[in-house]
Amino acid sequence: MIIDCHTHVNNYHDETVDALAESVEKLRQSMRRNRIDAALVLTSYKVVPGRPSTRAVVEATRHIDNLHVVAGLSWKNLTQADLDELRALLQQGAIKGVKLYPGYEPFYPADQKLAPAYTLAEEFDVPVMIHTGDTYAPTGKVKYSHPLNIDEVAVDYPRVKFVICHLGNPWFRDCMEVVYKNDNVYADISGLVLGDFSDRFEEYMRKQLQEMLLWGMNPRKVLFGTDWPISTMESYLGFMDELKLPNKDKQLLLYENAAKLFKIPVKETSLGFGSLLKGF
Repeated sequence: MIIDCHTHVNNYHDETVDALAESVEKLRQSMRRNRIDAALVLTSYKVVPGRPSTRAVVEATRHIDNLHVVAGLSWKNLTQADLDELRALLQQGAIKGVKLYPGYEPFYPADQKLAPAYTLAEEFDVPVMIHTGDTYAPTGKVKYSHPLNIDEVAVDYPRVKFVICHLGNPWFRDCMEVVYKNDNVYADISGLVLGDFSDRFEEYMRKQLQEMLLWGMNPRKVLFGTDWPISTMESYLGFMDELKLPNKDKQLLLYENAAKLFKIPVKETSLGFGSLLKGF
């Protein structure tokens, strides 16, 4: 079983064009082609035609049992109405978590403006995913997206589970320390490459992840994710195939950790493998 904990349905080619239905179908096709059993769809920090709102993505995927939504929040434009909607979506069980985008927006995760969002995440026991490391857009300011910034909110909100997205790339050691130090911090491996891995870069990234798992990060705190469509599922599965880890640890990364953290229902088959209660 495989759960991709980090995908999007944004129209990165043209943000002025609404392509939600098409993007959802492309995501499902890629999942079928790569035998991905379930995926989390992360919405954006901004709402334009090519970057649909959380509510729109919830509605577009409501009938699809193996797609689950994580609500992107804007620090810059956060209002009480946004927080009220977030509470309503959490009460309905319509979303599995919250996503923040420091770097793309100029804020640090510990900004007090976000305290109500962290309080909601604690109340409903859902993870907060936080962008870290390099930004897809050159206009991003990476001082805000350093993984060390997650340590402060992890300490201040010990009952909230945080996910450092993208392993803090390129600050892998700093990411490792924050995950190692804080029981409530996890990391995903998504978005380490644009498109497909090249041989040399793939080997470099594989070495970084293997060393992190060997020296500082518990395999139970690392999640498989791709950042589709920015990164391809095919390339990421090849990356995982070559990762030198015990099979039990690979299973933790590929689905067990995400299923537990995001409360994605699974059951054991008679063969001992995990499978979704509902799928395609």
